Amino acid sequence: MNLDAVRTFVAVADAGQFQDAAADLSVTQQAVSKRMAGLERDLGVRLFGRTARGARLTADGQAFLPHARALLLAEQRAADAVRPGRRALRVDVINPRIAPARLLSAFHDAHPALGLEVVTRLLDADEAIAAVASGAIDVSFRAVIRPARQLPGGVQAARLDEPLQILTGPAHELAGAAAVTPAELAGYRIWMPAIVPGTEWAAFYGELAAAFGLTIDAGDPNFGTDAIADAVAADPALATFVGEQTRLHWPAGHGLRRIPVRDPVPAYPHSLIWRRDNPHPALAALRRHLGLPDPDGPAPPSRPARPGTPAGRTPAGRSPARPGDAAGPGPVTWVPPWAAPLPAR
Repeated sequence: MNLDAVRTFVAVADAGQFQDAAADLSVTQQAVSKRMAGLERDLGVRLFGRTARGARLTADGQAFLPHARALLLAEQRAADAVRPGRRALRVDVINPRIAPARLLSAFHDAHPALGLEVVTRLLDADEAIAAVASGAIDVSFRAVIRPARQLPGGVQAARLDEPLQILTGPAHELAGAAAVTPAELAGYRIWMPAIVPGTEWAAFYGELAAAFGLTIDAGDPNFGTDAIADAVAADPALATFVGEQTRLHWPAGHGLRRIPVRDPVPAYPHSLIWRRDNPHPALAALRRHLGLPDPDGPAPPSRPARPGTPAGRTPAGRSPARPGDAAGPGPVTWVPPWAAPLPAR
């Protein structure tokens, strides 16, 4: 069915005159008459009767009018569902408890009028990057395990690091520590059943373990964060890594300890991934909210590597990016050599 003809029918029904409807639609009266004749021919009924006062809906016209309005409303909703600025920004995160979900929640609080659609069904980074490249999603938060030059054409990534903490039960040897170093974790069993082989986080923890001689156990079924917290609370020999901003809730009797890791700070290299040519206004607002530079603006001056960084470890040059951070030096962090460079700030 020709939606221009349906739109013209509704305009005539509302105006009561072919001439007035033509003026409302910015077309000629002849065009209105031609569209109405075609619509009536397609439907096989008369929709209007001519009177001295203008156009009067017939019984068939009255029956058709609410359906015509519904057709036009469906057309508008269909367009809004895919039109940048009207539809929600589609954002991929691995799960709703990790740091990117917290960042998105803060962004939504700061910009409640900008719609967000959060997607958690994509398993690995390659699948998420392909979805960004194809336009199936607008943004993904993933660790990019390939060089930026190998990203699909037009796809960009900017790092947003999250420091790691060690989570122990109250009887663990490290439970009373104010902070620990990665070297001090060597010899302890760090249990992480959520690691999925072949994923970007499996690659990260594999390299972290190799760099510092850690024992990271990915065995046993993964029954979720709550089950891991239960096991760590009950076993004085068990610990697990958690992100600094990862949401965790446990019963008061568990007495779990979240202990910062320092010297260097192992940081999970989350990256914001998007298409450079994506015009969605919420995407630009999200980048600004995260403190990322304008990719179309002038390149800021490069910073020299920080002296004293241990061999094989990557200096961040500043603390992990958070909304509102001021530029300046921060603690030395460790990330895998494949992590995309931090954006200049």
